[in-house]
Amino acid sequence: MAKIRLALIAGGTSDEREVSLRGAAGVEKALDPNKYEVIRYDPATDLARIANDAARIDVAFLLLHGVNGEDGTIQGFLDLLGIPYQGAGVLGSALAMDKNLAKIMYRLHGLPVAPWVMVELRDLEDTSRIVAEVGLPCVVKPVRQGSSIGMSIVREIEKLPGALRLALKHDNEVMVEKYIKGRELTVGVLGNAELLALPLIEIIPDAKYEFFDYEAKYQPGASKEICPAQVSEQIRQKAQEYAVIAHRSLQLRCYSRTDMILAGDELYLLETNTIPGMTPTSLLPQAAAEAGISFSALLDRLIELAQEKPAGLRG
Repeated sequence: MAKIRLALIAGGTSDEREVSLRGAAGVEKALDPNKYEVIRYDPATDLARIANDAARIDVAFLLLHGVNGEDGTIQGFLDLLGIPYQGAGVLGSALAMDKNLAKIMYRLHGLPVAPWVMVELRDLEDTSRIVAEVGLPCVVKPVRQGSSIGMSIVREIEKLPGALRLALKHDNEVMVEKYIKGRELTVGVLGNAELLALPLIEIIPDAKYEFFDYEAKYQPGASKEICPAQVSEQIRQKAQEYAVIAHRSLQLRCYSRTDMILAGDELYLLETNTIPGMTPTSLLPQAAAEAGISFSALLDRLIELAQEKPAGLRG
């Protein structure tokens, strides 16, 4: 049987470039060399090479994070070239990347979210409108960034302008949402027409971190991850149901991972990742392993899902 010619696309130009490259190294190591001929590409330098090689690429595996990786731009490029790829298409990628639009879609589909407000120019001089709408403490986030880049938790009003300016260094749109103290959970979803919700993971950053920030995410030993999360059966079912609804509401494909906060018995959705971290110890592969799916088998499944034709109208 001929090998599948797989374009492994990683690197890019976002603030998460190094995370992308580390993930690609893990994926390339885990891919079965008897099944795949792997060709590496970096969009920072290789867009013309991808276009030139398009006719001989069977499928692409995207391991890009952040702007120009998860926002639909590279997805549109591959669509124009006729190269299938794992994960969300242009629309789903753009919706999920924009935290404001994603929260609007969650709410339209009956999913619970923390109150939030979009920052306006006048708020940089007078933050009273923000505090009146969401209160303190609050969370300041760039709208289109991942890995908690540019994010702050603000507990005192005098620190809010600085947090807004920090976020604006990473995006020209910023949101502020009510801070909800609770346990951080994440739920993976796998599939196209039929979806499998994976076991829950609880993320517990070391006490020195105020939240699951960039360092807490990627510094070895900085956070504890418990899989399966020790929650009631009712919470487990609700979290998995919410993750599936979030996946569908954002028009996603193949896989996703939705982050939530559990406060008491209430769940609040934070965001959905369309290209989750993909090393053997990343969150979604951990959950897949708990479900009996090895890392190599998970990669095989994602590549199969990438090559499936999108479902059309049914009679």
